[in-house]
Amino acid sequence: MIHVVVMAGGIGSRFWPMSVPEYPKQFIDVLGLGRSLLQMTVDRLLPLCPIGNMWIVTSERYVDIVCEQLPGMPEGNILAEPEARNTAPCIAYASRKIAKLDPEAKIVVTPSDALVLNTTEYLTVLKEAIDFVAHNDAIVTVGIKPSRPETGYGYIAACGQRTMGAVERVAAFKEKPDLETAKGYLESGSYYWNAGIFVWKVTTIERSLRRYVPQIAEIMDQIAPSLHTLDEQATLRRLFPLCDKISIDYAVMERADNIYTIAADLGWSDLGTWGALLQNATRDSSGNAVIGTNINLHNCEDCVVHISDMDRVIVEGLNNYIVASKGGRLLVCRLSEEQHIKEFSL
Repeated sequence: MIHVVVMAGGIGSRFWPMSVPEYPKQFIDVLGLGRSLLQMTVDRLLPLCPIGNMWIVTSERYVDIVCEQLPGMPEGNILAEPEARNTAPCIAYASRKIAKLDPEAKIVVTPSDALVLNTTEYLTVLKEAIDFVAHNDAIVTVGIKPSRPETGYGYIAACGQRTMGAVERVAAFKEKPDLETAKGYLESGSYYWNAGIFVWKVTTIERSLRRYVPQIAEIMDQIAPSLHTLDEQATLRRLFPLCDKISIDYAVMERADNIYTIAADLGWSDLGTWGALLQNATRDSSGNAVIGTNINLHNCEDCVVHISDMDRVIVEGLNNYIVASKGGRLLVCRLSEEQHIKEFSL
């Protein structure tokens, strides 16, 4: 059986004021398409497996939002973390819960807040990855063929040797590079953006977690008897916060020797910044991205305006600016300074 784990616990602090800790960006209709990023993530994965095989890992504080946005999701498939401990404990919890139901499960893990435009190719890549891990003790990470020397993403360095079909062995994971390094990665043709999308058998990830982060695995052993019982949430509240706070990249991906990648052009963006939204949203003839109604721009170029809670908005004479409003919060900021939004909004 194929299972999908969607990680939906982030707070999206770089998208203030649209995204706030009480209602972060994965639950927002960022692109003005009538669906939140979480809903779009689930929509594009439904051809892969039924919703009963999907698992949403989120914070306790967001469970009601998930239930509202995904009314067809079984309540037991919404996994409520009592405290954020990064992606390794998140994945360990979901994997252990799936393993109790399906010890031979193949699992796709994905963030909830990215954009994928080429959904047909996306499903093709995932199916090839699933087929590969079904026959190999391997972990596959989806690589994105870079279109520009991006300094805001981590990279996957491939060996350049195909194992089966489009599957390549991974040589290393690279942190976010400076511009010159990113240009070199682009020219080499063997470096891909790291999308944080993983495919593995549940037995493979369980064995990897036990080997590389035994502290987390041991806590999962203590939690395991309560899974799928009425005691689960109380046990989780008591033990889950004891897990080491570490990402799956540091915990497993950078240590294991059975890592592979399939790279493709998926029309992918992590939509992590206002600039990324500007690049991926529909733009007018002056390069402006406008999300909302009754918004009028005059003599503006390359701006992103995201306002959904005002009767009428007029913006004049701005170039390369962010104008965003939600819930009584207003942001007017140069796009060149958006890296400071997090500290501005504290």
